[in-house]
Amino acid sequence: MANENMLEVRNITKYFPIEQKLFSKEKTVLKAVDDVSFTIKKGETLGLVGESGCGKSSTARTIIRLHDLTAGEIILDGVDISRMNEKQLLPHRRKMQMIFQDPYASLNARMTVKDIISEPLHVHRIGTKSERNEIVENLLHKVGLKKEHAMRYPHEFSGGQRQRIGIARALAVNPEFVICDEPISALDVSIQAQVVNMLQDLQEELGLTYLFIAHDLSMVKYISNQMGVMYLGKLVEIGSSEEVYKHPAHPYTQALLASVPAPDPRAVQAEEDVMLEGDIPSPINPPQGCRFASRCKYADERCKSEEPELKQIGLNHLAACHLL
Repeated sequence: MANENMLEVRNITKYFPIEQKLFSKEKTVLKAVDDVSFTIKKGETLGLVGESGCGKSSTARTIIRLHDLTAGEIILDGVDISRMNEKQLLPHRRKMQMIFQDPYASLNARMTVKDIISEPLHVHRIGTKSERNEIVENLLHKVGLKKEHAMRYPHEFSGGQRQRIGIARALAVNPEFVICDEPISALDVSIQAQVVNMLQDLQEELGLTYLFIAHDLSMVKYISNQMGVMYLGKLVEIGSSEEVYKHPAHPYTQALLASVPAPDPRAVQAEEDVMLEGDIPSPINPPQGCRFASRCKYADERCKSEEPELKQIGLNHLAACHLL
Protein backbone atom coordinates (compact mmCIF):
# COMPACT_ATOMS: atom_id res chain seq x y z
CA MET A 1 0.00 0.00 0.00
CA ALA A 2 1.38 3.43 -1.03
CA ASN A 3 2.31 5.79 1.78
CA GLU A 4 -0.16 8.72 1.87
CA ASN A 5 2.07 10.84 4.11
CA MET A 6 4.87 12.80 2.49
CA LEU A 7 6.39 13.90 5.80
CA GLU A 8 6.14 12.65 9.38
CA VAL A 9 7.96 14.69 12.00
CA ARG A 10 8.18 12.83 15.31
CA ASN A 11 9.28 14.68 18.45
CA ILE A 12 12.10 16.54 16.73
CA THR A 13 14.37 18.60 18.93
CA LYS A 14 17.18 20.95 17.97
CA TYR A 15 19.42 22.52 20.63
CA PHE A 16 22.30 24.82 19.70
CA PRO A 17 25.30 24.81 22.07
CA ILE A 18 26.37 28.21 23.35
CA GLU A 19 29.93 29.14 24.18
CA GLN A 20 30.60 28.43 27.84
CA LYS A 21 31.80 31.07 30.24
CA LEU A 22 35.34 30.77 31.58
CA PHE A 23 35.59 28.30 34.51
CA SER A 24 31.92 27.27 34.06
CA LYS A 25 31.17 23.54 33.98
CA GLU A 26 27.55 23.93 32.92
CA LYS A 27 26.74 23.35 29.24
CA THR A 28 24.40 26.07 27.99
CA VAL A 29 22.11 25.38 25.03
CA LEU A 30 19.58 27.39 23.06
CA LYS A 31 16.40 25.33 22.73
CA ALA A 32 15.34 26.38 19.23
CA VAL A 33 13.00 23.43 18.55
CA ASP A 34 11.65 21.31 21.40
CA ASP A 35 9.64 18.10 20.85
CA VAL A 36 7.70 19.10 17.71
CA SER A 37 5.52 16.58 15.85
CA PHE A 38 3.25 16.83 12.80
CA THR A 39 2.35 15.07 9.55
CA ILE A 40 1.85 16.41 6.02
CA LYS A 41 -0.08 14.34 3.49
CA LYS A 42 1.01 14.17 -0.14
CA GLY A 43 -0.22 17.10 -2.21
CA GLU A 44 -1.19 19.16 0.84
CA THR A 45 0.25 22.24 2.57
CA LEU A 46 0.99 22.78 6.25
CA GLY A 47 1.31 26.44 7.22
CA LEU A 48 3.58 27.19 10.19
CA VAL A 49 3.11 30.54 11.97
CA GLY A 50 4.43 32.33 15.04
CA GLU A 51 6.44 35.33 16.16
CA SER A 52 10.03 35.89 15.05
CA GLY A 53 12.36 33.64 17.03
CA CYS A 54 9.76 30.98 17.83
CA GLY A 55 11.64 28.26 15.93
CA LYS A 56 9.83 28.08 12.58
CA SER A 57 12.92 28.39 10.38
CA SER A 58 14.98 26.17 12.69
CA THR A 59 12.27 23.52 12.36
CA ALA A 60 12.40 23.81 8.56
CA ARG A 61 16.20 23.65 8.39
CA THR A 62 16.24 20.65 10.74
CA ILE A 63 13.65 18.80 8.63
CA ILE A 64 15.67 19.33 5.46
CA ARG A 65 18.82 18.33 7.39
CA LEU A 66 20.67 21.64 7.06
CA HIS A 67 20.85 21.22 10.85
CA ASP A 68 21.47 17.84 12.48
CA LEU A 69 18.83 16.72 14.95
CA THR A 70 19.39 16.68 18.68
CA ALA A 71 16.58 14.13 19.01
CA GLY A 72 13.53 12.83 17.15
CA GLU A 73 12.73 11.31 13.75
CA ILE A 74 12.08 12.66 10.25
CA ILE A 75 10.23 10.26 7.95
CA LEU A 76 10.23 11.41 4.31
CA ASP A 77 7.88 9.38 2.11
CA GLY A 78 8.22 6.38 4.41
CA VAL A 79 12.02 6.58 4.80
CA ASP A 80 13.74 7.64 8.03
CA ILE A 81 16.34 10.26 7.06
CA SER A 82 17.05 11.40 10.65
CA ARG A 83 20.49 9.85 11.07
CA MET A 84 21.69 9.52 7.48
CA ASN A 85 25.12 10.87 6.56
CA GLU A 86 25.56 13.16 3.54
CA LYS A 87 26.28 10.32 1.13
CA GLN A 88 23.18 8.38 2.21
CA LEU A 89 21.10 11.55 2.20
CA LEU A 90 22.01 12.73 -1.31
CA PRO A 91 19.38 10.72 -3.28
CA HIS A 92 16.69 11.80 -0.81
CA ARG A 93 17.64 15.46 -1.21
CA ARG A 94 16.17 15.29 -4.72
CA LYS A 95 12.78 14.75 -3.12
CA MET A 96 13.00 17.79 -0.82
CA GLN A 97 14.05 21.33 -1.65
CA MET A 98 13.82 24.71 0.03
CA ILE A 99 12.83 28.24 -0.99
CA PHE A 100 14.67 30.65 1.30
CA GLN A 101 13.37 33.82 2.91
CA ASP A 102 15.86 36.31 1.47
CA PRO A 103 15.99 35.89 -2.32
CA TYR A 104 19.12 38.01 -2.62
CA ALA A 105 21.22 36.41 0.14
CA SER A 106 20.32 32.89 -1.04
CA LEU A 107 21.50 33.46 -4.64
CA ASN A 108 25.19 33.53 -5.56
CA ALA A 109 25.83 37.05 -6.87
CA ARG A 110 28.74 35.84 -9.02
CA MET A 111 26.68 33.25 -10.91
CA THR A 112 24.29 33.80 -13.79
CA VAL A 113 20.66 32.72 -13.45
CA LYS A 114 21.39 29.80 -15.77
CA ASP A 115 24.23 28.58 -13.52
CA ILE A 116 22.16 29.08 -10.34
CA ILE A 117 19.22 27.03 -11.60
CA SER A 118 21.36 24.32 -13.23
CA GLU A 119 23.67 23.84 -10.22
CA PRO A 120 21.37 21.24 -8.54
CA LEU A 121 21.30 19.37 -11.86
CA HIS A 122 25.11 19.16 -11.79
CA VAL A 123 25.11 18.01 -8.14
CA HIS A 124 22.65 15.19 -8.89
CA ARG A 125 24.15 14.47 -12.32
CA ILE A 126 20.91 15.02 -14.19
CA GLY A 127 20.93 15.33 -18.00
CA THR A 128 23.44 16.41 -20.62
CA LYS A 129 24.48 20.04 -21.15
CA SER A 130 21.80 20.61 -23.79
CA GLU A 131 19.15 18.87 -21.63
CA ARG A 132 20.10 21.06 -18.66
CA ASN A 133 19.79 24.19 -20.80
CA GLU A 134 16.32 23.05 -21.86
CA ILE A 135 15.31 22.37 -18.22
CA VAL A 136 16.48 25.88 -17.22
CA GLU A 137 14.51 27.45 -20.07
CA ASN A 138 11.35 25.53 -19.13
CA LEU A 139 11.70 26.45 -15.46
CA LEU A 140 12.13 30.15 -16.26
CA HIS A 141 8.91 29.97 -18.26
CA LYS A 142 7.11 28.20 -15.39
CA VAL A 143 7.99 30.93 -12.89
CA GLY A 144 7.10 33.80 -15.23
CA LEU A 145 10.57 34.81 -16.46
CA LYS A 146 11.96 34.96 -19.99
CA LYS A 147 14.61 32.94 -21.81
CA GLU A 148 16.94 35.94 -22.09
CA HIS A 149 16.99 36.30 -18.28
CA ALA A 150 19.18 33.18 -18.08
CA MET A 151 22.42 35.07 -18.75
CA ARG A 152 21.81 37.87 -16.26
CA TYR A 153 23.00 38.14 -12.64
CA PRO A 154 20.83 38.35 -9.47
CA HIS A 155 21.50 42.07 -8.88
CA GLU A 156 19.83 42.86 -12.22
CA PHE A 157 16.43 41.69 -10.96
CA SER A 158 13.76 43.01 -8.61
CA GLY A 159 13.01 41.23 -5.30
CA GLY A 160 10.00 39.44 -6.75
CA GLN A 161 11.99 38.26 -9.78
CA ARG A 162 14.83 37.03 -7.55
CA GLN A 163 12.36 35.00 -5.53
CA ARG A 164 11.07 33.47 -8.77
CA ILE A 165 14.66 32.46 -9.57
CA GLY A 166 14.90 30.83 -6.12
CA ILE A 167 11.67 28.95 -6.79
CA ALA A 168 12.97 27.77 -10.18
CA ARG A 169 16.17 26.51 -8.53
CA ALA A 170 14.14 24.59 -5.93
CA LEU A 171 12.11 22.92 -8.71
CA ALA A 172 15.13 22.04 -10.87
CA VAL A 173 15.53 18.46 -9.60
CA ASN A 174 11.77 17.80 -9.75
CA PRO A 175 11.20 17.49 -5.97
CA GLU A 176 8.07 16.16 -4.29
CA PHE A 177 8.33 18.17 -1.05
CA VAL A 178 9.21 21.88 -0.89
CA ILE A 179 9.81 23.98 2.22
CA CYS A 180 8.80 27.60 1.67
CA ASP A 181 10.59 29.52 4.44
CA GLU A 182 8.78 32.88 4.50
CA PRO A 183 9.06 33.20 0.70
CA ILE A 184 6.97 36.38 0.57
CA SER A 185 8.07 38.32 3.67
CA ALA A 186 10.80 40.25 1.81
CA LEU A 187 8.48 41.18 -1.08
CA ASP A 188 6.17 44.11 -1.72
CA VAL A 189 2.51 43.47 -0.86
CA SER A 190 1.56 43.80 -4.53
CA ILE A 191 4.00 41.00 -5.45
CA GLN A 192 3.16 38.65 -2.55
CA ALA A 193 -0.19 37.53 -4.01
CA GLN A 194 1.43 36.84 -7.39
CA VAL A 195 4.08 34.59 -5.82
CA VAL A 196 1.56 32.72 -3.63
CA ASN A 197 -0.78 32.14 -6.59
CA MET A 198 2.17 30.88 -8.63
CA LEU A 199 3.13 28.46 -5.83
CA GLN A 200 -0.44 27.14 -5.79
CA ASP A 201 -0.45 26.68 -9.57
CA LEU A 202 2.89 24.84 -9.42
CA GLN A 203 1.58 22.63 -6.60
CA GLU A 204 -1.43 21.63 -8.66
CA GLU A 205 0.58 21.12 -11.85
CA LEU A 206 3.48 19.18 -10.30
CA GLY A 207 1.74 17.48 -7.35
CA LEU A 208 3.97 19.17 -4.77
CA THR A 209 3.70 19.02 -0.99
CA TYR A 210 4.52 22.22 0.92
CA LEU A 211 5.61 23.30 4.36
CA PHE A 212 4.77 27.01 4.18
CA ILE A 213 6.24 29.30 6.84
CA ALA A 214 4.91 32.85 7.20
CA HIS A 215 3.92 35.63 9.58
CA ASP A 216 0.75 36.52 7.68
CA LEU A 217 -2.01 34.31 9.09
CA SER A 218 -4.54 35.28 6.42
CA MET A 219 -2.06 34.23 3.71
CA VAL A 220 -1.37 30.94 5.52
CA LYS A 221 -5.11 30.27 5.72
CA TYR A 222 -5.39 30.98 1.99
CA ILE A 223 -2.66 28.56 0.87
CA SER A 224 -2.69 25.84 3.58
CA ASN A 225 -4.76 22.76 4.36
CA GLN A 226 -3.39 22.62 7.93
CA MET A 227 -2.11 25.36 10.21
CA GLY A 228 0.40 24.92 13.02
CA VAL A 229 1.21 27.61 15.60
CA MET A 230 4.63 27.70 17.28
CA TYR A 231 5.72 29.51 20.42
CA LEU A 232 9.22 29.43 21.91
CA GLY A 233 10.20 26.20 20.14
CA LYS A 234 6.92 24.40 20.90
CA LEU A 235 3.93 23.57 18.73
CA VAL A 236 0.99 24.96 20.75
CA GLU A 237 -1.87 24.38 18.30
CA ILE A 238 -2.44 22.52 15.03
CA GLY A 239 -5.49 21.68 12.95
CA SER A 240 -7.21 22.38 9.65
CA SER A 241 -6.59 25.97 8.55
CA GLU A 242 -10.30 26.73 8.49
CA GLU A 243 -10.85 25.36 12.00
CA VAL A 244 -7.84 27.08 13.58
CA TYR A 245 -8.65 30.38 11.88
CA LYS A 246 -12.35 30.36 12.81
CA HIS A 247 -12.08 28.69 16.23
CA PRO A 248 -8.64 29.41 17.72
CA ALA A 249 -8.31 27.54 21.01
CA HIS A 250 -4.92 28.48 22.46
CA PRO A 251 -4.65 32.01 23.95
CA TYR A 252 -1.53 32.63 21.86
CA THR A 253 -3.34 31.73 18.61
CA GLN A 254 -6.21 34.02 19.63
CA ALA A 255 -3.76 36.87 20.19
CA LEU A 256 -2.05 36.27 16.83
CA LEU A 257 -5.38 36.37 15.01
CA ALA A 258 -6.41 39.49 16.92
CA SER A 259 -3.26 41.22 15.64
CA VAL A 260 -4.26 40.70 11.98
CA PRO A 261 -5.29 44.13 10.60
CA ALA A 262 -9.04 44.43 10.14
CA PRO A 263 -10.85 46.87 7.82
CA ASP A 264 -13.42 47.60 10.55
CA PRO A 265 -11.86 49.61 13.45
CA ARG A 266 -14.71 48.51 15.73
CA ALA A 267 -13.67 44.89 15.23
CA VAL A 268 -10.12 45.77 16.30
CA GLN A 269 -11.43 47.55 19.38
CA ALA A 270 -13.47 44.51 20.37
CA GLU A 271 -10.39 42.28 20.19
CA GLU A 272 -8.02 44.47 22.19
CA ASP A 273 -8.48 42.29 25.26
CA VAL A 274 -6.50 39.43 23.64
CA MET A 275 -3.58 41.50 22.42
CA LEU A 276 -0.16 40.28 23.55
CA GLU A 277 1.96 42.12 26.10
CA GLY A 278 5.56 41.56 27.14
CA ASP A 279 8.39 39.78 25.35
CA ILE A 280 9.08 36.14 24.51
CA PRO A 281 11.14 34.52 27.30
CA SER A 282 14.67 33.42 26.47
CA PRO A 283 14.97 30.09 24.62
CA ILE A 284 18.23 29.56 26.52
CA ASN A 285 16.33 29.33 29.80
CA PRO A 286 12.62 28.76 29.01
CA PRO A 287 10.19 29.00 31.91
CA GLN A 288 8.96 25.93 33.75
CA GLY A 289 5.43 24.84 32.90
CA CYS A 290 3.61 26.46 29.98
CA ARG A 291 6.04 28.65 28.05
CA PHE A 292 3.27 31.14 27.29
CA ALA A 293 2.19 31.53 30.92
CA SER A 294 4.15 34.75 31.52
CA ARG A 295 2.17 36.49 28.76
CA CYS A 296 -1.21 34.81 29.25
CA LYS A 297 -3.91 36.58 31.26
CA TYR A 298 -5.66 33.26 31.93
CA ALA A 299 -2.60 31.53 33.45
CA ASP A 300 -2.92 29.98 36.91
CA GLU A 301 -0.46 28.18 39.20
CA ARG A 302 -0.78 24.91 37.31
CA CYS A 303 0.20 26.68 34.06
CA LYS A 304 3.36 27.99 35.72
CA SER A 305 4.47 24.63 37.09
CA GLU A 306 3.20 21.92 34.71
CA GLU A 307 3.86 21.84 30.96
CA PRO A 308 0.69 21.17 28.91
CA GLU A 309 0.65 18.50 26.20
CA LEU A 310 -1.05 18.68 22.82
CA LYS A 311 -4.52 17.15 23.16
CA GLN A 312 -7.44 16.70 20.83
CA ILE A 313 -10.10 19.39 21.23
CA GLY A 314 -11.98 18.78 18.00
CA LEU A 315 -11.85 16.88 14.71
CA ASN A 316 -8.17 17.02 13.64
CA HIS A 317 -7.67 19.98 15.99
CA LEU A 318 -5.11 19.84 18.81
CA ALA A 319 -3.93 22.44 21.32
CA ALA A 320 -1.59 22.49 24.32
CA CYS A 321 -3.39 24.35 27.11
CA HIS A 322 -4.49 23.29 30.61
CA LEU A 323 -7.63 25.44 30.33
CA LEU A 324 -9.09 23.45 27.40
